[in-house]
Amino acid sequence: MKIKTRLATAFLTITVVPMLLMYLAFLVLSSYQSDAFRKDYGLSERIDLLSGNSIQVFNRLTRSSQEKIREALLEDADRFDDPEYLNGVNQDLESKYAYLIVRKENEIIYCGRAGQEALYQHLPEYGEVESSFEGGIYLDGDTQHLIKQEDFSFSDGARGSVFIVSGFDDYVPEVKAMMAEIIFSGIMILLLTSMLLTGWIYKSLLSPLSKLQKATHEIKNGNLDFTLETDEDDEIGQLFQDFEEMRIRLKESAEEKIQYDKESKELISNISHDLKTPITAIKGYVEGILDGVAASPEKLDKYIRTIYNKANDMDRLIDELTFYSKIDTNRIPYTFSKINVAGYFRDCVEELGVELDASNIELGYFNYVDENVMIIADAEQLKRVINNIVSNSVKYLDKKKGIINIRIKDVGDFIQVEIEDNGRGIAARDLPNIFDRFYRTDASRNSSKGGSGIGLSIVRKIIEDHGGKIWATSKEGIGTEIHFVLRKYQEVIQDEENTDHRR
Repeated sequence: MKIKTRLATAFLTITVVPMLLMYLAFLVLSSYQSDAFRKDYGLSERIDLLSGNSIQVFNRLTRSSQEKIREALLEDADRFDDPEYLNGVNQDLESKYAYLIVRKENEIIYCGRAGQEALYQHLPEYGEVESSFEGGIYLDGDTQHLIKQEDFSFSDGARGSVFIVSGFDDYVPEVKAMMAEIIFSGIMILLLTSMLLTGWIYKSLLSPLSKLQKATHEIKNGNLDFTLETDEDDEIGQLFQDFEEMRIRLKESAEEKIQYDKESKELISNISHDLKTPITAIKGYVEGILDGVAASPEKLDKYIRTIYNKANDMDRLIDELTFYSKIDTNRIPYTFSKINVAGYFRDCVEELGVELDASNIELGYFNYVDENVMIIADAEQLKRVINNIVSNSVKYLDKKKGIINIRIKDVGDFIQVEIEDNGRGIAARDLPNIFDRFYRTDASRNSSKGGSGIGLSIVRKIIEDHGGKIWATSKEGIGTEIHFVLRKYQEVIQDEENTDHRR
């Protein structure tokens, strides 16, 4: 549910719902009290206590008493000159919030409530009001009264009047109770509605925001190992999703930085080791020459050649590191051109053969592609690929007679290059990772072999930038085989034919 919809719902809940509930409570309570009032006072008709028609209420309350007084007057009018009898009649009227006044001629001979002398002069004269069940007059002054009058004659001929007086200032207890119950019910309805609405708002708005605040605090403290989840599909739910994506990206960035720092430290360590080894060798041979150890021309030539080879190793390492920095920033300079496969790899093998012969390593070359097969590639970078793979193979040869075979195959629209050695091989668990940067199958054993650990990662980057694919197969103790494929160059003959036709 959208926040806009929730706010509209909250508004309706806090306004319309309490009003409806209070109206229902009013109907129920007024109906209940009216029925109770009718039963308590023996009324045949149901009356509305809150109708505002107090005359009707008091008129009906005293109707039965008025009927009894009329019957008593017909039987014996002189009883209304008897104070004891009048007290009994007055008690009955008091239970109905009224009292009795009896007048004989112009003199008040009985009043059921003290302190009503001011009312006497307002009482209607004999015969002024027609006696009936519904009869009565309404006096409105400082106080409000409903007066019912019954005129009669005493046995001595004196004129008399009986008055039933109902005071409107005397509220009926049932009305007070009903009003109190309605007010109490209204307050309880408002409180309950507010509590439910507050709980709903807290659950749907404040609780998610509290979770979000806690998550923000965790990120502030550097903790990214948590998950922020919600079942809501509103704006807050979308905010949760965006925040979670941000957390994941921050975590990935932090992990990448940690990994990068680790790899950088490892690279520096490898470089230090790899540079120190040839520098130590060069220093040793130079000291030997200076000390006159290389006395013969043959020995001097051997020392100088060794120094030259070690310098080449350092140059190759520096070149590899320079190229790695370009890979890391995606700024590898490629110069693509058409290359004849057979001629290119033949030249590469000839150059490699000279170096491998000096190391007593047998190099085999097998070309299975036609002489006219071409590819689009950067000759220098492709040569780097071949040299890195072969150098890696040489590094891990463990047989007395090392063998490296290079095979060029035709596989449809691609050429496939296979470089095989008879080295120690690679374990199956390590095989998928050998093209990752700084990965070494056994750091404790391979640290003595030197190398920056980025050679094969450079190879993969170059092959993939050429639109090719590279992978490896290996058997421990037997050897390793590196495979990569490159797409053939195919001229569009149809375009040339169309050009000829246009001519």
